[in-house]
Amino acid sequence: MSGGSAESSPSSRRSSFNSLSRDIELPSEHGCLSVIVLGASGDLAKKKTFPALFHLFAQGFLQSGEVHIFGYARSNLSDDGLRERIRGYLKGASEEHLSEFLQHIKYVSGSYDSGEGFEKLNKEVSEYEMSNKSESSRRLFYLALPPSVYPSVCKMIRTYCMNPSGWTRVIVEKPFGKDLDSAEELSAQLGELFDENQLYRIDHYLGKELVQNLLVLRFANRLFLPLWNRDNIDNIQIVFREDFGTDGRGGYFDQYGIIRDIIQNHLLQVFCLVAMEKPVSLKPEHIRDEKVKVLQSVNPIKHDEVVLGQYEGYKDDPTVPDDSNTPTFASVVLRVHNERWEGVPFILKAGKALSSRKAEVRVQFKDVPGDIFRCKKQGRNEFVIRLQPSEAMYMKLTVKKPGLEMATEQSELDLSYGMRYQNVKIPEAYERLILDTIRGDQQHFVRRDELKAAWQIFTPLLHDIDAGRLKAIPYQPGSRGPKEADELSSRVGYVQTHGYIWIPPTLA
Repeated sequence: MSGGSAESSPSSRRSSFNSLSRDIELPSEHGCLSVIVLGASGDLAKKKTFPALFHLFAQGFLQSGEVHIFGYARSNLSDDGLRERIRGYLKGASEEHLSEFLQHIKYVSGSYDSGEGFEKLNKEVSEYEMSNKSESSRRLFYLALPPSVYPSVCKMIRTYCMNPSGWTRVIVEKPFGKDLDSAEELSAQLGELFDENQLYRIDHYLGKELVQNLLVLRFANRLFLPLWNRDNIDNIQIVFREDFGTDGRGGYFDQYGIIRDIIQNHLLQVFCLVAMEKPVSLKPEHIRDEKVKVLQSVNPIKHDEVVLGQYEGYKDDPTVPDDSNTPTFASVVLRVHNERWEGVPFILKAGKALSSRKAEVRVQFKDVPGDIFRCKKQGRNEFVIRLQPSEAMYMKLTVKKPGLEMATEQSELDLSYGMRYQNVKIPEAYERLILDTIRGDQQHFVRRDELKAAWQIFTPLLHDIDAGRLKAIPYQPGSRGPKEADELSSRVGYVQTHGYIWIPPTLA
């Protein structure tokens, strides 16, 4: 694949995923593997699911003699029809790899709420398993579908498609409900059909390289251990910005809004990894235990620490109601009631149609006491973890400006992944998470009690927004969002650096 070493073999590339020795007992990976993509004709499947499977195949993580991929949807397609539909999205490897991968794909047409289609699907999968002549088999179902059909589809899987001789696992996509009650209802419905170790609630942010690096940064470096607390950190921002609007998805987006779409899941997962205590080990359950604990320590959100926005032109979409109060921007302050974080505001901020596209964590340290250089106005020390684009980590420091005068300026210690790891392909999040599911590693998936704790934080606020008790402030597309959001950040302690801009390093 592009960016990789030409001499690297599939076995050596596979070893890169295993290079970190972890205290995790995973089931055997042997036996034929059937990956069933439900919703195979939809956008998510062709843009994310199939490309992730293709990249795993091209790198040798899915073996030609062991894996077969089944697409299932209502659309009337042939095997070749599905292959042609997804071909244009499968990039980054040779034509030989592409042709070989496509031959492993078969299509089955059927409805999502009747047994006939699933009986046919089970027949096709069973025939493949018998022809493979393997001692064991594995079935992975990926639900690239709207959550409204999860219960009926899972019931069909349970009734007609369970693996008689090996494991069956089900990946479900967000959103997991719209509030606490609906999430609990969905969890109960799925829980009646599958054990928790068979369900993989996927949040692709947990598969991002820099998000996965958070645990290593925090707990493998002595430098951060004594600093990562309320004595040294003034505030932490977790930011997600997009420079485009809803782009024809206004009707869908209006049912959820930016808090449900981004903050309650993606940013809250990052928050957990930034704020949690050190787990007993790297076993998935130990990590997920600590994430639940920190979520349960979050105080109720105060209305005066929330700013909502809606970009001008959002309601021009004919699928959006004229009186919509759905926020396309939100800044929410979370406060953790425990010994480590008491008094430190966590500012979770997300928005569409803003001036730039980026996602980052910004840890701002307190002012230097007794500032003999009088450089306070230049800004504070900050540790910035840039999740996307241009993955990087950098520490903003005050240094002496070169020259004969004793003058100071802000600069950085910089780790840019594009420079440091020029010959390394950073895996896409979906690649990593699908591979984790095959291996039975649930570390980067959302557990049921974790989902409940997350909804308990945001449900009161969401109900107040839905009832109109909080109003979205209009803001101009291409701006930073409502000015009230910057005022909120300043009010809770964030100090903006003036005159400093981080420029991603380049090879030029």
